[in-house]
Amino acid sequence: MRLHYLQHVHFENLGSIFTWATKEGCSITSTHLYNHENLPAQSDFDWLVVMGGPMNIYQEDKYPWLVSEKQFIREAIKSGKVVIGICLGAQLIADVIGGEITRNPCPEIGWFPIKLKEEARSSLLFSFLPEEPMVFQWHGDTFSTLPEDAVCLAESDACHNQAFVYKDRVFGFQFHLESTQETIGNLVNHCIEEMVPGDFVQTPEEVLSHPEYVDQDNQWMDIFLTQLKMKEMK
Repeated sequence: MRLHYLQHVHFENLGSIFTWATKEGCSITSTHLYNHENLPAQSDFDWLVVMGGPMNIYQEDKYPWLVSEKQFIREAIKSGKVVIGICLGAQLIADVIGGEITRNPCPEIGWFPIKLKEEARSSLLFSFLPEEPMVFQWHGDTFSTLPEDAVCLAESDACHNQAFVYKDRVFGFQFHLESTQETIGNLVNHCIEEMVPGDFVQTPEEVLSHPEYVDQDNQWMDIFLTQLKMKEMK
């Protein structure tokens, strides 16, 4: 299997997904958009993973590569690829399939539970999760509206739409199951100005003090990817 990922900043990488893909014997390629690298041909990969980043999907003047990235994601979905978006990546996917991206009512930064909807609890891909998984969040925007053919899978007290599936092969996660202790530390170091005290913004110390949550989230990501791969092989 050939996995390609899109990275938006140098400090937010593939995280635990890289470990999983390496273990599974996948070929792994990437486009570092902040370095203005060229996007591959659609025929060069099977799965596409779109990572997070501190920019917003509508900042095309500041980040002109967002235009070509959105078209690339649109083509990957149209081609029937497996496409997985995380945080900004999920927002980009939601945008190209007809959703709406807006500011969330409040920033959500730190470790918070999400609530799985029935659609997730009855899915073979997500039924292994507890009803209220503790996940890592770092976002100010969100996919506030989804198109009718996208199914919302989870919500939280701070954010109405936390995950979705579209046409059985396209997945968007507002939260970060892939984050490692290193990538969380990088976010704190590079984006600490976003950690303005609020009801759903934890302190840097709180964010960095839960390695047990990191390990659990990484295990959940591993299980999801494994089951998705098995589903695609049938």
